[in-house]
Amino acid sequence: MNSEAYRRALDAFETEAREVLCAREIMDMDAFARAVEALKNAPRIAASGCGHSGIACRHFAHLMCCIDRPARFISPAEAVHGASGFVQAGDAVMLVSRGGKTAELLPIARICREKGAVVISLTEALDSPLARLSHIVLPMKVTRETDRYNSQGTSSFTVTNVIFDALQAALIEETGFRNESFALNHPGGAVGERLNHPGT
Repeated sequence: MNSEAYRRALDAFETEAREVLCAREIMDMDAFARAVEALKNAPRIAASGCGHSGIACRHFAHLMCCIDRPARFISPAEAVHGASGFVQAGDAVMLVSRGGKTAELLPIARICREKGAVVISLTEALDSPLARLSHIVLPMKVTRETDRYNSQGTSSFTVTNVIFDALQAALIEETGFRNESFALNHPGGAVGERLNHPGT
């Protein structure tokens, strides 16, 4: 590995750590609390996004299932071809678009609002079309990605996931979720072995 590659690799750790701390500083905790309440009360949760945001939304849906909040990722393409039928009145829908203009997400937001679901968006653009269609807007801000060209969705992907992790951490406390339930949900792998057979 040449010296420039080595330097940029090390810089990536510092860049992402810095962006995560900035995300904490700019988070609207009132909006965050309302999002936690909506997710807590929702019979079901849906999440949707494109590209890296979509991958993060899959992670979010899995996190919710792990703590007994039934959730699924809805592909933006499938959402407008029938998959929005998953969403019912009272459900919560998480939509992620850094710029708030992702064309595929705007009809999903409209459909979910019309069906009586709570639309939560995660975006940098607080006056964007997506933000205006949302009941709750969680702000994010990323100033530097880790690559030379500042164009790959690296730091922004990490920040999105950390915000989702924070939502799960808060929901565990708000819902009284117990690790015994996670042991039931997650019997597989090393985690399941540790939870279900402690001391072995």
